[in-house]
Amino acid sequence: MSRLLPHVALLAILIGCALCQYEDYESYYGPSHMLGPSGPNCAPECDCPVNFPSAMYCDGRRLKSIPPIPPGIKYLYLQNNQIHEIKSGAFVNATDLRWLVLDHNRITTNAVEEGAFEKLVSLEKLFFSYNDLTEPVSPLAKTLNELKMIGNKLSKLPLGSLSGLANLTSIHLQENELTSEGISGAFKGLSSLVYLDVSQNRLGLLPAGVPSSLEMLYADHNEISSVPKDYLQQLPALQYLRVSHNKLADSGVPAGVFNVSSLIELDLSFNNLQTIPEVHENLENLYLQVNQISKFDIESFCKVVGPLNYSRLRHLRLDGNNLTRSSVPLEAANCLRQATELTVGATD
Repeated sequence: MSRLLPHVALLAILIGCALCQYEDYESYYGPSHMLGPSGPNCAPECDCPVNFPSAMYCDGRRLKSIPPIPPGIKYLYLQNNQIHEIKSGAFVNATDLRWLVLDHNRITTNAVEEGAFEKLVSLEKLFFSYNDLTEPVSPLAKTLNELKMIGNKLSKLPLGSLSGLANLTSIHLQENELTSEGISGAFKGLSSLVYLDVSQNRLGLLPAGVPSSLEMLYADHNEISSVPKDYLQQLPALQYLRVSHNKLADSGVPAGVFNVSSLIELDLSFNNLQTIPEVHENLENLYLQVNQISKFDIESFCKVVGPLNYSRLRHLRLDGNNLTRSSVPLEAANCLRQATELTVGATD
């Protein structure tokens, strides 16, 4: 059991992030002014609290370039500045760096000089959101476990840009310009990946070639119109799937495609579905609001109803469809005996 604890803790953290899907880095650290005076080796533009000597706070200083980094710094906060380039020697003394936060700057891919990240051999977290990247920076340290590039101008992830990152567990790519072709094969070999968010992009399909270790996949607000029949069969660990605000229709959803035992939560809201897709009895949360569903088919949840045969659904939302309370058959009470929320109609 003890071997499972680190994995369970990681899953709990990632589920927390999922509940506030666009959580930023601010929960990771405290204000520098609460940590006491700055140490003597710190860059004058920043704070290196003597009570937290491994951190350097340079956030919100109107910086246009990365200041000198003294040896021994493990946590570097450079968010909310005006940095527009990263020189090749910017991190020459930062071989101990674990976390690097570069969110909300003006950095472009072309302004990151070759070799700029090669000294960051111990990097674990790279937060590079809300800049002007058109491609991810590479190569990255093999120790990296979390990568955030939200709100850039990424249209593709070139093959090999994430290769060798066997420790990477979490990737956040929402609010970019990614296409299905542009990310094809990009996640191959990421054997530890459990969380992938590609929401608010231009995907026509769910990402192909994702590793079988994946447990959470978020692809809301894209242009996805179909799901390959065997897609989820290749993801035996997948528990949370969100494909809301897309273009899914019955013709693009093969029979039984979502009927997999691993899924705990499935969000298909704000699509063009006309029928309730068949789901596995293990599913606990199903969101289908604002589709075009006109029939409550009990067989979508229960093929057979009995003492041991029933749906484990707890939350089922069907509001915003062509259904009313009278659309729900009486036998649904026995099939959905564990449901605590069943929302049907506009005002339920």
